[in-house]
Amino acid sequence: MSETRTVRFEITRQDSPDQAPYQETFELEYRPNMNVISALMEIRRNPVNVKGEKTIPVAWDMNCLEEVCGACSMVINGKPRQSCTALVDQLEQPIRLEPMRTFPVVRDLQVDRSRMFDSLKKVKAWIPIDGTYDLGPGPRMPEKKRQWAYELSKCMTCGVCLEACPNVNSKSNFIGPAPLSQVRLFNAHPTGEMNKSERLEAIMGDGGLANCGNSQNCVQSCPKGIPLTTSIAALNRDTSFQSFKNFFGSDQA
Repeated sequence: MSETRTVRFEITRQDSPDQAPYQETFELEYRPNMNVISALMEIRRNPVNVKGEKTIPVAWDMNCLEEVCGACSMVINGKPRQSCTALVDQLEQPIRLEPMRTFPVVRDLQVDRSRMFDSLKKVKAWIPIDGTYDLGPGPRMPEKKRQWAYELSKCMTCGVCLEACPNVNSKSNFIGPAPLSQVRLFNAHPTGEMNKSERLEAIMGDGGLANCGNSQNCVQSCPKGIPLTTSIAALNRDTSFQSFKNFFGSDQA
């Protein structure tokens, strides 16, 4: 009779934002094609740890389960990534699950990513059209520009690049790679370009481009393979031009 194969999970838990974290271990029966999310759902259905003690179900964020929404980010075996695409067969055991520490922990693996969303507001990462009347078709974007802009639009605000960046921490107000890349995306848009100088001004101040240490951890960890460092290099050039325009008092592009 063959021995039942099991999978062991060591999960960092935290009951509330002001409580100390602690470790809890769970063991599940192995199933083919199992991912971390399915394992967490199994633990939620039957929250019994390896000591045989019934415990509180683990809390985490998830939504689409297709690596599109970015909600299920966590640190898996020491690396920030999406848990929906983390296959158990490809992970070394025991599988260690931790919350991203760049963001405040709400509970267990669930974090508050307001820091990132506030940064997106700071850089005006949107096209300011109120939609109260029909503006007709917008200006066309050249195909070559559209192709690389599409790559930047794949950002799902998962927060993995901020977690991987050594310059984004509790002692720094650096906005991080994702908001910077969105500045380049919306500045490239024919309509969004109207607010180009405002976005550049936002990243020229404290917490902006100057805080980037060019470690390149962000581009290596991005689940979507977004060329974040390329965007940062392009923004360095754009902000230099903006500085010259500010110095000479010119509003012309």
